[in-house]
Amino acid sequence: MFRLCGLLVIIACLLTAPVGFGAESAEVNLDYVAQRALERAQSPFRSPRADLPKVLGQENLDYDKYRQIRFRREQALWTADNLPFRVEFFHPGYYYQEPVHVNEFTATHTQPIRFVQDFFDYGNLHIANQIPTKMGYAGFRVLNELNATNRWDELGSFLGASYFRLLGKNLCYGESARGLALDSGEGDRGEEFPIFTDWWLGKPEPDDTELRLYAILDSVSCAGAYEFFIRPGETTTASIKAVLYFRDTNLVTAVDKNRRPSKTIGLAPLTSMFWFGKDTERKFDDYRTEVHDSDGLLVHMGNGEIFWRPLDNPPATRHQVFHAPNIRGYGLLQRERNFGAYQDMFNLYHEVPSVWVEPDGNWGDGDLHLVELSTGYEGLDNIVAFWDPKNKPAPLQPYRFGYTLHWEGGEADLRRSENRVVATRIGPDAQFRGARQFVIDFDGPQLDAIPENKPPVAIVNCSGGAHIADAFVARNHFLGTWRVILKMVPPADTNAAVDLRCTLQQGTNAVGETWVYQWSPH
Repeated sequence: MFRLCGLLVIIACLLTAPVGFGAESAEVNLDYVAQRALERAQSPFRSPRADLPKVLGQENLDYDKYRQIRFRREQALWTADNLPFRVEFFHPGYYYQEPVHVNEFTATHTQPIRFVQDFFDYGNLHIANQIPTKMGYAGFRVLNELNATNRWDELGSFLGASYFRLLGKNLCYGESARGLALDSGEGDRGEEFPIFTDWWLGKPEPDDTELRLYAILDSVSCAGAYEFFIRPGETTTASIKAVLYFRDTNLVTAVDKNRRPSKTIGLAPLTSMFWFGKDTERKFDDYRTEVHDSDGLLVHMGNGEIFWRPLDNPPATRHQVFHAPNIRGYGLLQRERNFGAYQDMFNLYHEVPSVWVEPDGNWGDGDLHLVELSTGYEGLDNIVAFWDPKNKPAPLQPYRFGYTLHWEGGEADLRRSENRVVATRIGPDAQFRGARQFVIDFDGPQLDAIPENKPPVAIVNCSGGAHIADAFVARNHFLGTWRVILKMVPPADTNAAVDLRCTLQQGTNAVGETWVYQWSPH
């Protein structure tokens, strides 16, 4: 009788379980995953692309065919358990050519989540039987009752390289974060894109308010372990801890003989899109007046200074570096929240999240990088921001860091910087030959308290042989702001970029954040 009952249980598991056999007794935590990352780093990198069958390659599975493959929502992980989170999987193939292996874990065990063809509707495609069961997925999305009870909305997705996106309440997808960026924006070498190759998804308890995830990150130069604690809400937060192990040079060159040690190690990288906005000098033929997922970089420096750098879509790549020891926080923000600025009913740019990076403790000495790539349309993410440590880790020595990402709406921006820049506009100046005119609006409670007959003073400077021909401050009654109009004459016979800074000062005290910008003629 015991044998029969056991056989029936095994048959039931085979028919219904969304996970495969191979469960192991283990306590999954950052150390558990870091040990596996260290073992990975002691051997040359092996790309998961090698495991992708030809039927899923771009030569056989184009965009239209790939769109026919849909995950069956009723098959989402943890649906039958009535838990606060659910997980749906993305099918590998087309653009997503690096299969990801996914595991589920509890307090005492972990087991792989096998690739199941019946999880997907293939439409008119006849490829299901050509896909190995050990294939893995392209990635996954997380569902949660984020916006309303009994309505399962997307909380986030992890798809492609080390990219991921999360949402706060009533927000729409916009910018992305990444696990790591290597040599992003460096002109003398190509960028290296690490990938999340393995995931462990923590099965939640019925009353859990956060989801726990672990991942292995791998690339030619390094391997690493990542821990995510994701808490949904008005502002959704992801508390992240990571351990990186860089490979020895001979292991790197065994895979890519041209790959040199990483010049920049981009921690907590953010990636966004800026096509055009208020400060755009290159005009595009479009019915909308602004198109962007973020309009500026806000930075809290270690010395207490707060500055705002408006984003731009430059004619050629711009790579600006700010020395930022013990940085307190930075983020790519969407400050323009008025639908009228975009007039787009389908891409709700006024409802995308701002993302703020809050470092755990003191990250030490390093630089904040902003990379702006030239783009001709809104389908490409062309903005990257990250922090690069001055002291680079030695091969196979653990490099540990942590931070929290805040995915938030426009009201949260006021907590980051109450007295702030709200708009930047640029154009030619008729008074001074060759000059560019920068019109900057500042707003906030401290600024509003300044009497109109005692306006603040604009402290302005610029670099690169340029000079400020004029700068004055006036109350803008139409917007209720203080407006700075500064006129910069660029140096003659050079295409060098010009760095500009502007701070409002009342008496001897700075009022609000500092406006910074990098302008170039081409």
